[in-house]
Amino acid sequence: MLFPTFTFGVFFLFVALGHAVVRRSMAVWKPFMLVASFVFYGWFDWRLTALLAGSIVFNWALGIAIDANPNRPRDVVGIGVGVNLAVLAFFKYFLFFTESVTSLVGTRGPAIAILLPIGISFFTFQGISYLVDIHRQKLHHHNLLDVALYISFFPQLVAGPIVRATEFLPQIERRSIRSTVASGEAAWMIGQGLFKKVVVANYLAQYVVDPVYDAPNRASQLELITAFYAYAIQIYADFSGYTDIAIGIALLLGFDFPKNFDAPYRSLSITEFWRRWHMTLSRWLRDYLYIPLGGNRGGKLLTYRNLFLTMLLGGLWHGAQWNFVVWGAIHGGWLMLERLVGGFKFHPVLRWLTTFHVVGVAWVLFRAPTFEHAADVFRGLVTAEGGFSEVNWVAWGMIVAALLVQIVPRTQARTLLDRFARWDPLVQATALAGWILLITSLSPPGIQPFIYFQF
Repeated sequence: MLFPTFTFGVFFLFVALGHAVVRRSMAVWKPFMLVASFVFYGWFDWRLTALLAGSIVFNWALGIAIDANPNRPRDVVGIGVGVNLAVLAFFKYFLFFTESVTSLVGTRGPAIAILLPIGISFFTFQGISYLVDIHRQKLHHHNLLDVALYISFFPQLVAGPIVRATEFLPQIERRSIRSTVASGEAAWMIGQGLFKKVVVANYLAQYVVDPVYDAPNRASQLELITAFYAYAIQIYADFSGYTDIAIGIALLLGFDFPKNFDAPYRSLSITEFWRRWHMTLSRWLRDYLYIPLGGNRGGKLLTYRNLFLTMLLGGLWHGAQWNFVVWGAIHGGWLMLERLVGGFKFHPVLRWLTTFHVVGVAWVLFRAPTFEHAADVFRGLVTAEGGFSEVNWVAWGMIVAALLVQIVPRTQARTLLDRFARWDPLVQATALAGWILLITSLSPPGIQPFIYFQF
């Protein structure tokens, strides 16, 4: 079920009421929330719950084996990581690799349909972090119920943020869920997340981006230019909107999730961009891939190799298409270039423009279904007929407003949040209800799935 739907609203109403009743007893709260999380996940397709349960049991059992051995041998954790990645590779990449191989040898294999479990990349990464952190002695193994709740907790289950075991498990070791919650901050996060997704992302997708990318060779130059900038805003509003809602829901249930976005489009370098964009993935790739590869410990050439491989694999994580591999290569190559020259020294405005457009060019490959579509977009941006008399002022207003919001100082944004948080909870709820009514009136028809559900 999708967050901004009536179905989820009813589901969460029952979850919130149950949570309020049983939160004082973790012995009751944990199984209640686990059942709720499986209902949430099974709503997409009940068959997926078997894979989720299997992932939970496997990682729990192997965590015990790793923790029981005082030497914590690498081969045991290696088996755990390998099995997790093998399951992910089968469901997500089997067809990609078989089709790539058959195209190279010039043959066509039998058609095979494999159901892609929604959110498999996210709960797989959480399972890996649990095993590796036990191996690194950052935590000890936990009981099956705790591990199950950590991996399946519904607010972040299908699209993040990627919460680590060391961040989540200590929060359920308490005897009861805290009675006071940051309701003001939760309402703020949910409200802004809904606006980003339902109004901004859905409008740009339906009226600008999708029509252009479905047939780029029939779009005017202005439509292509608008779609170029609109997709950068759409994917940010869509993904950060989801994580805002997830963080807000977790707050209402008494949990603190890590921040996942920090005004990424104000970045002056690709290095800075990845410190601000999908921050939980960036940190995961750094700690569980880049550093194990050697990080920056082996000299410049090996550092460049490790950076490039990390981003290449990060691109492949996003999807089983060569487009994503090239997308990762663009980011990895630019990170290497920034390291090589020691950071670009020109004017900050020029650095911002360069960074934003490098990201934007890579987004074309991220969004285009094929290289041919991407080539048509790039070609049309330069050579297509103008069509400059038909400007979508709503789309451009959203694009400009979204970029301006990125430069609002953190202190000012925090001041507004703190003021809202001091309001009476009833006033906060009334304000949120009015905000949702406004969102409903401004939103285009229908709710599109979140972009990152496919990953």
